[in-house]
Amino acid sequence: MNAARELHNQVMWNRLISIVEEQALTLVRTAFSTSVREAGDLSAGVFDTEGRMIAQAVTGTPGHVNTMAAAVGHFIDDIGPERIYPGDVYITNDPWKGTGHLHDITVATPVFRDPGDSSSLVGFFASTAHVVDVGGRGYGPEAREVYEEGMRIPILKWVERGELNDDLVTMVRWNVRESDQVIGDIHGLAACNETGRRRLLSMLEEFELDDLDDLATFVFARTHSATMAALAHVPMGTSTNTMVVDGYDLPLTLAVTLTVTDDGMHADFTGTSPISRYGINVPLGYAEAYFTYAMLVALAPELPNNFASLAPFTVSAPKGVILNAEHPDPVSVRHVIGHFVTDLTLGAIAHALPEIVPAEGAGALWNFQASARQASPDDPKPPIELLMFNSGGSGARPSLDGLTATAFPSGVRTMSAEATEQVGPIIIWRKEIRENSGGAGRQRGGMGQILEVGPTDGYQFEFSAMFDRVTNPARGRDGGQDGEPGRVYLSDGTPFPTKGVETVPAGSRLIMELPGGGGFGDPAERDPEAQENDRRQGYIR
Repeated sequence: MNAARELHNQVMWNRLISIVEEQALTLVRTAFSTSVREAGDLSAGVFDTEGRMIAQAVTGTPGHVNTMAAAVGHFIDDIGPERIYPGDVYITNDPWKGTGHLHDITVATPVFRDPGDSSSLVGFFASTAHVVDVGGRGYGPEAREVYEEGMRIPILKWVERGELNDDLVTMVRWNVRESDQVIGDIHGLAACNETGRRRLLSMLEEFELDDLDDLATFVFARTHSATMAALAHVPMGTSTNTMVVDGYDLPLTLAVTLTVTDDGMHADFTGTSPISRYGINVPLGYAEAYFTYAMLVALAPELPNNFASLAPFTVSAPKGVILNAEHPDPVSVRHVIGHFVTDLTLGAIAHALPEIVPAEGAGALWNFQASARQASPDDPKPPIELLMFNSGGSGARPSLDGLTATAFPSGVRTMSAEATEQVGPIIIWRKEIRENSGGAGRQRGGMGQILEVGPTDGYQFEFSAMFDRVTNPARGRDGGQDGEPGRVYLSDGTPFPTKGVETVPAGSRLIMELPGGGGFGDPAERDPEAQENDRRQGYIR
């Protein structure tokens, strides 16, 4: 390939990335749910005709992007190539064909070079968003089967040849608690794909291209070479790591064996604890998503993510372990365990990359779903569903402190108190950095935060808790100390369960002290100026 052609392809690749970023921002602007428009719990990408991801938006989360990368192939298979028409829009929230649980809805839209010619397919746009409700028991781990967790939408046509599927819209509307938000978010997903479709057609016209085939070949070849070059920094052979986390009713062991060969890296989760009776189980595709994210962020953080960057990383797990949930296992809060896969697998290569791999962090988001209900039958109030994402501290890095109250590995933004209070009867009484929560070390672990929340007058909360790192804190690395574990209790001091549905009564408040990240290196080696700054900032006493 001559230099001019290579430069031309690079310009078009960058253009594709800008298109999918605009696609994602369209979703942020049109979404109804705070989880999307405030926290950015979404993904967006463009795919070739075989369902291989060519480019993804920077805006989004690994759990969505890396699972959605496989989802478009399922859309193609289930719809059937002969039934893919101009003007179609497809939908699913199947945990095993989408992103791991029912609350994530994935929408795919085919793109035709000539909208009047069904043989001119050039690719697909797809996007995913976390919606506030899907019916069933609600967003929590109490279900014993996926059937109880809410409405499951198989791969179907939301729109066919430009005609909205009113029957499907009606079915969704009558099976969720917050129908306006959920239907609005689905339309937002379709709208963002439409933005991508229009921008792609403009690009093809501008560059006088008939399809994306040559560009995709260029992108995949360059990405594969860069990914394999980055993998060369990890020695051939095997390495292992284990981690103990809280689980629901019993502690769980997560185990991994990484094997590096000339072909790539394989993660095997043999030795991991069995499937839980509760909805904390993780479909293997979701575990794979956070494994591949861990490796790419450590080895090639600047590399654009696509089919070729993901392909060298593979996974396996025995049947019946918690990182290989199968239908009909309950999976509603699969993130609580799935987010730990990143620290688990990074720990396995820490010996090979001692200047890169951080200490363990809080890991799993401290999400909560509050069902606001009237406190008294004499004072009727409309029921409202509330969702808020919150983060503890990340692990200290070899040369930098951990990040405070930052979502790693999920990457979602923390929801503001104001945005949360705007959508329902909740008051955020306190939201502050939790002092002394980061593990001591040459580099200090990231600080957790303290949240104090309660219902407004006339309401009580049916509160679905899904918290970890309460009995098993984030571990320090290379002599660094562990981060502080989390705590949850009512304002009168009554301990509050960390998983399951409990009531926060009217007039009471719930206090959540989120865990801190582990420290890195010997605390005696910490820079005195950094130590003094921690005191001035109120991070330590």
